[in-house]
Amino acid sequence: MIAHNPLFALAALFLVAPATATDLLETYRTAQSNDPVFAAARAARLAGLEKLPQGRSLLLPSVNLSANSTFNDNSVTYRGATPFPSGTSRYDSHGYGVNLVQPLYRQQNWVSYSEAELQVAQSEAQFRISEQDLIQRAAQAYFDVLMAQDSVQLAGAQKAAISEQLEQARRNFEVGTTTITDTHEAQARYDLTHAQEIAAQSNMEIKLRALQQLTNAVPANLRQLGQQFNPEMLQPADMEKWVDDAQQHNLQLAVAQAAAELAEKEVARNRGGHYPTVDLVANYSQNNSTGGNLGVGSDNRTSSVGVQLNVPLFQGGAIQSRVREAEANHDRAREELENARRTAALQARQAYLGVVNGIAQVKALQQALKSGESVLEASKLGQEVGVRTNLDVLNAQQQLYSTRRDLLQAEYNYLISQLKLKAAVGTLSEEDLAKVNQALY
Repeated sequence: MIAHNPLFALAALFLVAPATATDLLETYRTAQSNDPVFAAARAARLAGLEKLPQGRSLLLPSVNLSANSTFNDNSVTYRGATPFPSGTSRYDSHGYGVNLVQPLYRQQNWVSYSEAELQVAQSEAQFRISEQDLIQRAAQAYFDVLMAQDSVQLAGAQKAAISEQLEQARRNFEVGTTTITDTHEAQARYDLTHAQEIAAQSNMEIKLRALQQLTNAVPANLRQLGQQFNPEMLQPADMEKWVDDAQQHNLQLAVAQAAAELAEKEVARNRGGHYPTVDLVANYSQNNSTGGNLGVGSDNRTSSVGVQLNVPLFQGGAIQSRVREAEANHDRAREELENARRTAALQARQAYLGVVNGIAQVKALQQALKSGESVLEASKLGQEVGVRTNLDVLNAQQQLYSTRRDLLQAEYNYLISQLKLKAAVGTLSEEDLAKVNQALY
């Protein structure tokens, strides 16, 4: 009945030989091209880079061209004695003008340019965060699928083992060597494991679709961890050294640092609203008319070059208000920077302990697995000689498969913690993912 289940068919897809299996590095590179979150981050970076030419433009001259073409219909009637005749005149007039303004001193523009440089640096840091986030999301989705696959395999193997115990209990009951209780115990454990297998298959479908969302493709099968996985100790094996590195190179901290500097410059920029501005101004215009009130046309040409001074005197208190607003935002940015610094230290400690404890947990579970295998063999032998019951064997089987599942989860968590630690200190890169990928076969 299960063979016709589409979830079972999907799980079986991962049980084939890994000759053409997809590895972790391939999954990440596919996600680079297909993940919409990363694509949005790439576009945001390109948008952020444009802040620099926008800030530079405030220091460069601005040139404007204006032109006009007008039909004029004038009617003039003079009162009193005048040598000018009254009447109506109709004529065309045309003209154009060029205006150039070169800022000589605008304190706010220089501050805005320095702000643009910080905004570009902030955009670059944000993009690097997105790159590291994609590495972690790709690894997490990949190992989630592997763990779901392992759960399906373990549940199937456990059900097969319990099925043998169930058949043995039925045979023993038929010949009168055991009671019906052994059969009921085995049947109950078989039904429970069958339900767990169905849940594992459903969970595998969910994890596979999560990976598909990242890569926009369903891989045929994935490479798995080697059977003799051996976690490596951290270098350096000093948590405070990793914390110090995080407080110097953490990318979230770099973004918060740039934000604090931007907020400080915003205070200076708004205070610049009180300062005078000096501009070099040049104008050139030419106007032509085919007629006028006196009935004759004219050609006018005007050019001028000068320096223009503007001194703000009073703007209704708006500048003072903006300064107070900027100062409050600066205080907020400084507190956010302190929070980012503490968060970076906490993330480094958590990831370091995750790696160190993960090593200890893997080694302990590897030993527990060996002990569990011995307990199961002893329980089966004890059942044959009558010193162990069918329930003892079922419990030993369940404990063994639980230990195997916990061991696999601990191995995946150890690898993820390694990546998180590198991200906490701001050095996570594709090379780190390639190193993790070497553990797959």
